[in-house]
Amino acid sequence: MKSTRNCFCFLLPAAPALMAVGLSFSFVLAASALDWPQWRGPQRNGISTETGWSAAWPKEGLKTVWKAEVGAGYGTVSVSQGRLCVMGNTADQDTVYCLEATTGKEVWKFTYPSAAKDPNGYHGVRSTPTADGNRVYTTGRQGQLFCLDAATGKVKWSKDFIRDYGAKAPRWGFALSPLVEGDMLIVEPGGPGAAVVALNKETGQVVWKAGDDPASYSSPIAFDLKGERCVAVFSAPAAVGRKVKDGTELWRCPWKTSYDINAATPIVEGSKLFLSSGYGVGGAVYELSASPPKELWKNKDIRNHANSCVLWKGYLYGFDENMLRCLDFATGEVKWEEKKYGKGSLMAADGKLILYSERGQLGLAEAVPEGYKELAFVQALEVRPSYPGGAAKQTWAAPVLANGRIYCRSQDDLVCLEVR
Repeated sequence: MKSTRNCFCFLLPAAPALMAVGLSFSFVLAASALDWPQWRGPQRNGISTETGWSAAWPKEGLKTVWKAEVGAGYGTVSVSQGRLCVMGNTADQDTVYCLEATTGKEVWKFTYPSAAKDPNGYHGVRSTPTADGNRVYTTGRQGQLFCLDAATGKVKWSKDFIRDYGAKAPRWGFALSPLVEGDMLIVEPGGPGAAVVALNKETGQVVWKAGDDPASYSSPIAFDLKGERCVAVFSAPAAVGRKVKDGTELWRCPWKTSYDINAATPIVEGSKLFLSSGYGVGGAVYELSASPPKELWKNKDIRNHANSCVLWKGYLYGFDENMLRCLDFATGEVKWEEKKYGKGSLMAADGKLILYSERGQLGLAEAVPEGYKELAFVQALEVRPSYPGGAAKQTWAAPVLANGRIYCRSQDDLVCLEVR
């Protein structure tokens, strides 16, 4: 997802036993507790509860279960009920692919017109599909929002951020991954009077809309604060907290970044909010129980240019521009750093960091503050040009662990690797 993966945020797991006996997708499949149905996983925090997967990776690399071409894009995958969804662009058309998570076989695909190349560079789709029961929600770079039938790919309803809400696309296109919250779907068009919009997830009808902040490249996250269900949105000028029930603004943390690029998803832990951006801005933690929010610390040691951090047992792990770093969440103190990944991405599972470099290498390390403790490092994908005659581009899509398999995406290719 979004500098420019800054324009690109983006993630999910399966039911392999059903697939092994060849049951049809016309059946309603039960969701696995190990599914990864949306951007940054079940809790939108980049952390999986999955255990029992293998951390002993062969030096020659992990076994490839399947590989597929999915078009140009920076979004990662969502995995739910045995199905995997991912988006890509080919020949001026966006395509939402639904594949069998265990085999890569196409279940359905949905295609609509959308310009292939971004005039500012970094071509393709930015966001990650959101799977929710019998529906999948997707966002295109030009503001196309679709609700699709999860079994068939047929359109249930659709919106257009520019046409319907008067929004202006961010410089590198829309990148948000829709958030399902109860009966609502929460999105950030960034239009006048419609900075944030909550829609009935079944019908697409507006429940509420609020604010005037233009959109950046982040994705909203829901949380509880003082007994109130809230949503945090990292817009172009500020991070803003709103009531989920009606959109009322609760707090605001002004946050200005060059080119209005705020790409990382905020992290909320209790009453504390973590924000981070690149372009020399850095990271900060705020106490949300204070009014206005109180800054607890701020420094330039964790500049999330392209991907979000994860918070594990009191420590932040993430990318400070081209450097992987660990910081104390309470103080902002740097505990260690590692240079080999470039502008990478990561997730956490079972006390380990699954790391993905911008050149297609996959790493595994202990999530501990004492130092970078690598367990494995293999080549997952070769990064190749995303269009004829183009140069090889970075891959900023975060890796996904789901049901004993790791899914990695370059700008054009998707690979499923075995770690069961």
